[in-house]
Amino acid sequence: MGGYAFRIPEHEVTYGVKVKVSDLKVDPQAQRTLNERRAQGIANSLVPEALGTVIVSERPGGELYIIDGQHRRRACELAGIPTIFAEIHHGLSQAQEAIFFLIKNKESHKPRPIDEFHVGLTGGVPLFVDTDGILKAHGLALGSSSTNSVGAVSGVLQIVDRYGAEALDRTLTVAEKAWGRSSETWDGMLLGGIGMCVGRWGDLIDDAELARKMLAMGTAAKWRSEILSQSSRGGFNNSGAGSRVTTAGRLVLHAWNRGRKPENRIEA
Repeated sequence: MGGYAFRIPEHEVTYGVKVKVSDLKVDPQAQRTLNERRAQGIANSLVPEALGTVIVSERPGGELYIIDGQHRRRACELAGIPTIFAEIHHGLSQAQEAIFFLIKNKESHKPRPIDEFHVGLTGGVPLFVDTDGILKAHGLALGSSSTNSVGAVSGVLQIVDRYGAEALDRTLTVAEKAWGRSSETWDGMLLGGIGMCVGRWGDLIDDAELARKMLAMGTAAKWRSEILSQSSRGGFNNSGAGSRVTTAGRLVLHAWNRGRKPENRIEA
């Protein structure tokens, strides 16, 4: 992700070790939530020879904790298969296990954003730690939409990844000054649009003035309705511009430019 990198140190690895499925443990702080239906689906069509290799971490006491493969482990339990081959990594901390999990699952079977967020916090990954710090400073949690919680997990992480933690801080400040604290205020499209503007043109924008101008154009619910409407028509001013967040960003910029002389406007 952007400027935030996932890294683990060099360490000893043992390949092709047959282990007992019953010996494999799962650390919920370093793993996604188990999807029982997915595990049952694997078990229903399981071919033992095609199980592949699970990746595990051997902790100092000799316990084996899964880094990648907990659904195959559960499928083996359901299908009554006692052993599986493992790639065993030695000398990793719990935080490094969490980072390794994120690295392994970045593309295939990508975890839910909220699972990735919690695992990232366990791993001490700066992207997630920085995001969590800003949210807490604003009295917000992440994971569901409510007065004090943001449901747009990916959107919030994307703001930090693209523009930095300060951009998220300013985004939340502008949104709350404009619309107060409500679930509508923390809508992912709205936050994404504000984040895009303060991230790109932050040195030209006064946050308090932007909030006033945004409120003058309507409530958060009205903004959301307008964004959806413009997106369905092909973007701002029918220009065919991309996503809803892009449309939201152009609306935010439009709000900022209202009443300004041409030479004082920000051009996208």
